[in-house]
Amino acid sequence: MEKLVINGPTRLCGDVDITGAKNAAVAIIPATLLIDGICTLENVPNISDVKMCCSIMQKLGVKIDWLSNHSIRVDTRNISSTIAPYDMTSKFRASYYLLGALLSRCGKAEVGLPGGCNLGARPIDQHIKGFEALGASVTVAQGKISAKANCLIGTSIYLDTVSVGATINVMLASVLADGTTTIDNAAKEPHVVDVANFLNTMGADIRGAGTDIIKINGVKALHGNATYSVVPDQIEAGTFMLAAVASKGDITIKNCITKHLECVTAKLLEIGAHVEDIDGDTLRVWASKRPNKATIKTAPYPGFPTDLQPQMGVVLAIANGTSIINESIWDSRFQYTAELNKMGANITASGKSAVFQGVNELSAAPVYSTDLRAGAALIIAGTIAKGKTEVYNLEHIDRGYEHIEDKFRNLGAKIERVSE
Repeated sequence: MEKLVINGPTRLCGDVDITGAKNAAVAIIPATLLIDGICTLENVPNISDVKMCCSIMQKLGVKIDWLSNHSIRVDTRNISSTIAPYDMTSKFRASYYLLGALLSRCGKAEVGLPGGCNLGARPIDQHIKGFEALGASVTVAQGKISAKANCLIGTSIYLDTVSVGATINVMLASVLADGTTTIDNAAKEPHVVDVANFLNTMGADIRGAGTDIIKINGVKALHGNATYSVVPDQIEAGTFMLAAVASKGDITIKNCITKHLECVTAKLLEIGAHVEDIDGDTLRVWASKRPNKATIKTAPYPGFPTDLQPQMGVVLAIANGTSIINESIWDSRFQYTAELNKMGANITASGKSAVFQGVNELSAAPVYSTDLRAGAALIIAGTIAKGKTEVYNLEHIDRGYEHIEDKFRNLGAKIERVSE
């Protein structure tokens, strides 16, 4: 078993380069199934979720070659199966994107119910609603989702809730459908736009991604022989922005899209931090004093991201005054607060809200990552806490952050990954 050992407190200073977006990559890689050809993906994050995604694709007959640490060549000309292995998909939330892509390309798909972080109920009813509206028959039984269609027909689909997963999955299923599909109440997250941009690069006709209404004009086929670069990771960039504020540090965040981070920037300015936008792809974030209290409500993009809520929770745990976070996306996102309380925080979480009574400092303790973003939050907490913090359950963190301890170490953190 591995753990991270962090000796604090440390003021984080320096430059950090942001990798490609996890949430975009794990959708774009399955999206390559729509191409009867070869394509190259660049700026791919080298993380366990991406490696699992590639392994599942290889089981389907896809040939994937790593050209470098962040570049892969994908050959989908010889798909040999439309059944994704249950033992693999059950560990990987984004495996549901295989449904839309395989259904569109092959007319059938069978995928084990997806796994991932335990954040409460994560239904896929809107995915199913979209597939059925396009003319597919869908069954859920024995831990599997099966979808079949002789022909997918474009139609108008209204999503009852704003869902990134359903928006992307319906988009994948619609690309090769006969006619025009309209997705109303679509998610607007940057990775939704990135998937649409990738598909358009390969010959799709998708319009309106990034707005409430996405229109997909079905095409006969997608072409390969193209190269696409995955968008920078908005959540990783936000994680280091919040690490700078929590540690009263000074971090320059490179290879990001600053517009994607405007909601975070607004909150950091509100709590007394400083943010400088440099040329639209670099941010400098610094703070010299204890942050002010704040009220946060997570919301779909362009609102404050739920995936940055735990990291913001660390900042508010040491803020001056009483802060409140209202979580509007997931039922069980506050599991990390019990771990922060072990470190001297004073947080009361109930249901989808939590009250943070700011304390002057945190103290070291052994803590356990309950999910991907909670793990990042605990690393930040360990960096600013007095003493030696041990962070366990690193498999959660490795799903979405590439060599996170190296990046923190380069900013001055005293952090090591050790095996027990």
